Amino acid sequence: MRARLPATLALILCTGTAHAADGGTTGGMDEAPVAYVGGMPPVMDHMLYSHALLDEFEARANSHGGQFRYDGQAWFGTDYDKLWLKSEGTVGTDGRFGDGDHEVLYDRAVSRYFDVQSGVRVDIDAGPTRAWGAVGVEGLALYFFQLEATAYFSDRGAAARLQGSYDLLLTNRLILQPQVEMNLYSTNDRARGNGRGLSDLDTGLRLRYEWHRKIAPYLGVTYTSSFDQAASMARARGQRVHGVNVTAGIRLWF
Repeated sequence: MRARLPATLALILCTGTAHAADGGTTGGMDEAPVAYVGGMPPVMDHMLYSHALLDEFEARANSHGGQFRYDGQAWFGTDYDKLWLKSEGTVGTDGRFGDGDHEVLYDRAVSRYFDVQSGVRVDIDAGPTRAWGAVGVEGLALYFFQLEATAYFSDRGAAARLQGSYDLLLTNRLILQPQVEMNLYSTNDRARGNGRGLSDLDTGLRLRYEWHRKIAPYLGVTYTSSFDQAASMARARGQRVHGVNVTAGIRLWF
């Protein structure tokens, strides 16, 4: 999250005297003030920025097969107000698109490290489409853990998602990242394989090398699991309940 310049500091930066090439100033106290468009100095935290991150773009493989997974997000706005887009999903060896989660959120900064987000989530993949209202928080928790906690509501009940990750710098470019994502639901949804209570878990440990800051290939190990009623639904469909995967991918941002 970008640090915000206090208004007084921004004013000092904008109205400071210019320095000539010989090291002296170009004017003194009698010099006319700088003219700004609209008569006001620019405010840094009202400037527009954009950012996109493809956090996971990876292939997963184990003795029973494999799948491709992506997880990305992008935002546009100021330091205080942003429009967020989030999307994630998987593609199996059969070409079936699953776990499709797509969100459009309004984001408002409420502190130096945390934002509140609200909007809509739509589950679109090979299964039935589901729509949810969403509200949550995202930011840096104690010791700079990246944290997302979101609640969802629809006519089918409620759901919640908790995500967390941490970047452990082994060197300036070699980074070890533990990650976890948990999904909970208030009711069963057999058509989508979601079970009441803790439904599923996706966690991993990835080692990436930032040979360019915006491009970082990585290797890792991931673990996925279904629980309780979601596990019973998976067994009934002949699907595996637990899985450990060797993972290789690339992380991109711009």
